[in-house]
Amino acid sequence: MNTLSGILDGINNGLNNTEISTTRTITMLTVVAILSFYEFFVYRYVSKRSFYSKHFNISLALIPFFISTIIMALQTSLVVSLGTIGALAIIRFRTAIKDPLDMVYLFWSVHTGIIAGTGLYEVAILSSIFVTVFLILLDLMPLGKAPYLLVLNITEPKKEKEIIADINQFAKNVEIKSRNFSRNGLDMILEIRTKQEAELMEALTNHKEINAASLVAHDGEKEF
Repeated sequence: MNTLSGILDGINNGLNNTEISTTRTITMLTVVAILSFYEFFVYRYVSKRSFYSKHFNISLALIPFFISTIIMALQTSLVVSLGTIGALAIIRFRTAIKDPLDMVYLFWSVHTGIIAGTGLYEVAILSSIFVTVFLILLDLMPLGKAPYLLVLNITEPKKEKEIIADINQFAKNVEIKSRNFSRNGLDMILEIRTKQEAELMEALTNHKEINAASLVAHDGEKEF
């Protein structure tokens, strides 16, 4: 009987709201604001996206406020906890994330909100600093020069082998990506690695059969 009474008392205590002081709330929101501003500036100045989205960056800064207050509310009552879980379960986000690194910043925002909401401010601050340092180090780490895309318009397709032989003198790992035949001749896209860009383009301009030549540096990440 005493055991049943203890269980009922525990459930009753869980259903009752636990007061959260104003001081604790202001402290938590202040820490969240500082960390949100910090992430805002890190994303603005570390991210190298071709098209910077200020709206996305503002969203990153606002997410921790909602997450942290939700976490704080979950600590007050069992009813609030169950209701919040049910409400979040029906939310669907359909916005596509184009850059994989943006997903990291989203997790960073959620992480800041959760950790700050539980009152572990030191963990939130130190983890944000370590993430920033690690992010910068990985971005500065040299991983070799990205290949070029060489786009050619050849008026006489029969000269293809001769032109590729000249390209091999100034480049390595020459790989033909596409050939497109038309009445105007042959359009080719080649992937090459070279440190003699100027010499290569000068050699190609000496071919009368080449109507146009473009050398494009592209690492597969940045948008044109």
